[in-house]
Amino acid sequence: MRPDEGDLAYVWDMRTAVQEIGQFVTGLELDAFLADTIVRRAVERNLEIIGQAAASVSREFRAEHAELPWSAIIAQRNVLAHQYADIDFVRIWRVATVDVPELARVLDSLIGMPPAGE
Repeated sequence: MRPDEGDLAYVWDMRTAVQEIGQFVTGLELDAFLADTIVRRAVERNLEIIGQAAASVSREFRAEHAELPWSAIIAQRNVLAHQYADIDFVRIWRVATVDVPELARVLDSLIGMPPAGE
């Protein structure tokens, strides 16, 4: 259940978006991802949500949890939102399939969720 407010609510939003990205890319290969505009846009949107939620987390919480690349997460959101013509979808694929699963593990530890599959 999502916390009502504060930093953990934003972390929960990040985790929810991470789960959705996992659902969208599971079973896909890069070529299928690149060919599917709907899936690409869904992944993009969830990466924007992750970045916006990360930006909303307090500086104190971010400092206490430096294991997360807060600046990179927020910067990615800014590129997606403001430099959308320059999006590199191969990079987005790598983020979705390599970085996002690692992010899920860290977020799970922050909000006390068991790792996926347990």
